[in-house]
Amino acid sequence: MKKPVVLVVMDGVGETPEELGNMVKKATTPTLDSLKENHPWMTIKAHGTAVGLPSDDDMGNSEVGHNAIGCGQIYSQGAKLVNESIESGKIYESETWKQIIERVKGNHSTLHFLGLLSDGNVHSNISHLIAMLKEAKKEGISRVRCHILLDGRDVPATSALEYVKQLEDTLASLNDDSFDGRIASGGGRMKITMDRYQANWQMVREGWDVHVHGEGRQFATAAEAIETYRKELEVVDQDLPAFVIAEGGKPVGTIQDGDSVILYNFRGDRAQEISMAFDGDASFAHFDRGAVPDVLYAGMLEYDGDLKIPHRYLVNPPQIRNTLTELLVENGIREYACSETQKYGHVTYFWNGNRSEKFSEELEDYFEIPSDVRSFDECPWMKATEIADAVIQAIDSGKYGFIRCNFPNGDMVGHTGNLLATEIAVESVDLQLARILKVCEEKNCILLVTADHGNSDQMLEKNKKGKVQVRTAHSLNPVPFIVYDPEKKHELKEGSFGLANIAATVAELMELKPFESWEPSMLK
Repeated sequence: MKKPVVLVVMDGVGETPEELGNMVKKATTPTLDSLKENHPWMTIKAHGTAVGLPSDDDMGNSEVGHNAIGCGQIYSQGAKLVNESIESGKIYESETWKQIIERVKGNHSTLHFLGLLSDGNVHSNISHLIAMLKEAKKEGISRVRCHILLDGRDVPATSALEYVKQLEDTLASLNDDSFDGRIASGGGRMKITMDRYQANWQMVREGWDVHVHGEGRQFATAAEAIETYRKELEVVDQDLPAFVIAEGGKPVGTIQDGDSVILYNFRGDRAQEISMAFDGDASFAHFDRGAVPDVLYAGMLEYDGDLKIPHRYLVNPPQIRNTLTELLVENGIREYACSETQKYGHVTYFWNGNRSEKFSEELEDYFEIPSDVRSFDECPWMKATEIADAVIQAIDSGKYGFIRCNFPNGDMVGHTGNLLATEIAVESVDLQLARILKVCEEKNCILLVTADHGNSDQMLEKNKKGKVQVRTAHSLNPVPFIVYDPEKKHELKEGSFGLANIAATVAELMELKPFESWEPSMLK
């Protein structure tokens, strides 16, 4: 190994010359500006086919982004993986699907679908739900209930009614004397159910209570709930409170003994905790679940292969092999990974190819900084200082050949839709990047700076009527890739590259031979 390599992932910091809602460009970023002016850099793709998604209309996300960076390859991911399974019919041939159908038919019970209701293709796609609803009726299921989580984050901020109408129209077309399908409960994705990294179990508890027990404010329809909350609270879809659909004061779709439940989200991070609640035995202690129904539960995918979450799933995950960590371990190189809770799993689990366990306890060190449990626009600097402190300490120790970190600010604050806070978030990362850069210069380390996808670079958009509105979703913009070496100005190839090209670039800088399966290095 020639010298240590430090990789900084600025989460959600895309690159575009467009001015509208571009808080990256509006922010004061002297460190990034200087790196781009004086050192080799280019933009690389972080969405669509470059990260294994179905098309270049699909936004990248942190999970597939870190998969691609960490393994140097392009695997079918998320929506594409599920699309292929549905189109081929393999999902319905799986043992889990067969067990679910047989249980519901045998018990004359209810099949419940729970998940994010949008076509954002980041956590879920409404088309997958619709396909399974049609198949369920075809296979003789007579009663279905849908528990919907409202998006407004990976899709326009107030688009929930469009997806509710699409689902209601589908159910209306299926409903007859032999089939009864209805929406039973719901709420905003940042209010209930979809917590991640065990940061806020109260969200999961509120989701459990409304989906399972039907405990919550009652409405006649999902549309009525959404319209009422919007008038009362003036919040976007992701922040709408929980609601229960009821008739005569009784919920229309509580989850009962003998039922089956499918979580149709395919992305893992925000699916794990509710899966743990359904799969958990009597020792489950994260919150009081009350009366726990005896159900057969399955996820769309296996969200954590090492922890076996959930116990049952419909589509097999990609088998990611030959990751950068495996190459480093084979060569005896010690590495360090850190972030705060919100992105800790991305620099560990997703980075290592959806693997919770380390490849080497001796050679891999992880450090997690607990995130604040509060709206990120209230504190847009988040834990950037603490992350930089940890990286600098790791560099100073002289123990590590490869150090990686993730600054979540540009993404997590960007998702709030607060433009001023996001500007501060980007500036906070730039400030801490300056500290890391200085130490890399002093200790003769190579510094690589990139991002996993865009977000804070496109926070406004024009709707169909030409009106400018807040955008809280990821962008389709490329991301920067910068190479800083205090001793040498490396040259980058011309051409089109993506996140998967980073691993081989790291290997070349460390004078290691990359795996043959990897995408090529970007160095000349």
